[in-house]
Amino acid sequence: MTQAAAAPVIEYLARSRDVLQAAIEDPGFAATITAIVDRVAAALAAGCKILLAGNGGSAADAQHLAGEMLSRLNYDRAPGAAIALTTDSSVLTAIGNDYGYEQLFERQVRGLGRKGDVLIAISTSGRSPNILRAIAAARELGVVTIGLTGMSGGEMPAICDLCLRAPSDSTPLIQQIHITAGHVICGLVEERLYPRAGTARPHATAAG
Repeated sequence: MTQAAAAPVIEYLARSRDVLQAAIEDPGFAATITAIVDRVAAALAAGCKILLAGNGGSAADAQHLAGEMLSRLNYDRAPGAAIALTTDSSVLTAIGNDYGYEQLFERQVRGLGRKGDVLIAISTSGRSPNILRAIAAARELGVVTIGLTGMSGGEMPAICDLCLRAPSDSTPLIQQIHITAGHVICGLVEERLYPRAGTARPHATAAG
């Protein structure tokens, strides 16, 4: 490979590094992740569940993180109750056809969400109508609302209980930060609620 051919590869990797470094250097970013871990762990410890929603690449992230919780991340342990609202093609096409795409997640939240559950809503722009409607429905039901979005945040920061903003306006880079943060969240919840054999089980931190 010539140096010219490698240049765009190196450039993109450098941009990825810079965004990750910006997240590392922002104390609020880590503090928000810690608060999200507290809320998710408290919900699961209380017998509640995690709902996840997103569009496109964010739908893939929702499914990815639900899989990490329901199956496992770092070691064998009990499953954590998590449902991606992006996976049932019959439900998605029925709601989309009968009620419209903007109600795709809202209707699922109203049917599946219960007080004390957690909704993790993912939108790189913070402006996806079906995500915003799902958050509004969750708030009505007493479901904890957690947003993952980009630097601008759109409308999400104002309507979520907690909102993690990736320090970028580039959709691919935002998504990279989201899945990294998601792995951190799942890993810390796993360690808190389902410690490895021989490790004392800490109490889940109550949501403030």
